[in-house]
Amino acid sequence: MRVYRALVTLLLLVAPLPAAAQREVSIRAGVLLDGRGGVRRNVVLVVRDGRIATISDTANGPVTYDFSRLTVLPGLIDTHVHIGSHFGKDGRASPKSETATEQMLYAAENAYVTLMAGFTTVQSIGAPADLELRDAINRGILPGPRLLTSVSAFKEETATPDQMRAYVADVISRGADVVKFFASKSIREGGDQTISDEAIRAGCEAARAANKRVWIHAHGSSAVRGAAHAGCFAVTHGSQATDADLALMAEQGTFFEPNIGVVSQNYLENKSRYLGIGNFDEQGFRSMKEGIALKLAMFKRALKQPRLKIIMGTDASAGAHGQNAREIVYRVQASGQPAMAAIVAATSLNAEALGLDQSIGALAPGMQADLIAVDGDPLSDITALRRVVFVMKGGKVYRNQR
Repeated sequence: MRVYRALVTLLLLVAPLPAAAQREVSIRAGVLLDGRGGVRRNVVLVVRDGRIATISDTANGPVTYDFSRLTVLPGLIDTHVHIGSHFGKDGRASPKSETATEQMLYAAENAYVTLMAGFTTVQSIGAPADLELRDAINRGILPGPRLLTSVSAFKEETATPDQMRAYVADVISRGADVVKFFASKSIREGGDQTISDEAIRAGCEAARAANKRVWIHAHGSSAVRGAAHAGCFAVTHGSQATDADLALMAEQGTFFEPNIGVVSQNYLENKSRYLGIGNFDEQGFRSMKEGIALKLAMFKRALKQPRLKIIMGTDASAGAHGQNAREIVYRVQASGQPAMAAIVAATSLNAEALGLDQSIGALAPGMQADLIAVDGDPLSDITALRRVVFVMKGGKVYRNQR
């Protein structure tokens, strides 16, 4: 019954906001970060019919929302979540005997807390039920981030090029926004490459021919290199990437999505809830703990590649939904990444990686009105991104807690 009560509660929380029905609203921002690296102060945004109509330098006149003491920026984007992953009634990450309805309601809860945390768009990597959740959110009643999904992920370790092509065709026919396949084992198993370079190339070429993006799970150096050489769209993880691998991705224009601040930490924090499920054994947890320093060192080296397109994804699963901004905070505090670069990665650069940069990821006239307000200045205190007090998606207000 908990999931049913939660869904009723979240709908009640969202329904009363009167601005959701207004065709035009105005927002004063004390500080505005446009998502592309620009900073403006004391400006007023006008939102009309779900899009940003104007942004003007003025401090006078009445406005619908006065955020003169807050920072306004684009809605954040996470390119890698598992929106349906949850802890069940037994407290475990692989709950038994759940109905499809229960699973969907847990996914709806995850979508809600993610949106309330300021993430207005996410890419789920990925399960079949994501399709129904995506469509429900798109209908405009169920509160959640804009959702893209891979529907499933290909993990066959003996894949042939023909099998890769068939898989790509299958998931696209089922409605996938992006194609995901594994080119290496997990970090818990050492991260070695699992499919041939020929299979990697076949899968990426098939997706590209169908005008679909590909997300490649690759920890080991050879898997990262194989994906970059094949012209694959994006590599996720890359924990064992060498300087040469990072330079190759930069040269090839491959988007790189390292996950350094949430995924392993969340597993360790919730060890008792994962232990004993699949490869979540004692050795796997030791590998993840050791991998935190490994990934941080890799990320610091990646920052030295000036043309490498480092995007922001968390690999959020059960226990991490709604905590997505931890990744951004960790990148800035632990690696020394400039706060502006980290914010751009989670906004306009992520929008580009999702093929949505003409509509989201930046605050400018004509763009979708996806924006948040945070208490503080994230350029001087990146933890302000975890103090979200206002969330608007497509011109509709979902949170207003000033």
